[in-house]
Amino acid sequence: MGTLESYRDLEVWRVSMRLAKEVYQATEALPKHEIYGLTSQIRRACVSVPANIAEGYGRNHRKEYLQFLGIANGSLKELETLLLLANSLNYIDDITELMSLCESTGRLLNRLLQSLQRGIDNH
Repeated sequence: MGTLESYRDLEVWRVSMRLAKEVYQATEALPKHEIYGLTSQIRRACVSVPANIAEGYGRNHRKEYLQFLGIANGSLKELETLLLLANSLNYIDDITELMSLCESTGRLLNRLLQSLQRGIDNH
C-alpha cells in the first residue's frame, strides 16, 4: 500500500471498526438490566479501540501515537475479558467470531506498535 492519507486507510482501524459493529449487534441481546452495567462497559471498550487508533494517528509526535495505541490495546484486552464474562453468564452464546476479530485486531495493533517503536529506536 502507498502512503496513508488518513487513519481510515489503516487496516487495524478498519478491522477494529468491524469489531465494534459486531459487538454492538451482539450486545443487543443482553438483558435489559445490564444496559447500564455490562452492556455499557462492553460497548465503551469496543469503541475505545478504533477511537484511540484514530486519535493517536492525529497526534503530532510518534511517542503520543504509541501511547494512544497502547490505550487501544488495553481496551482490546478489556473487551476480550468482558466478552468472556458475558459468555460465561450465558448473555452471549457464541463469541467465537468476536474473539477471532479481537485476535486479528490485536495482531495488527501489535504490528503497528512494533513498526512505530522501531522508528523511535532508530533515532
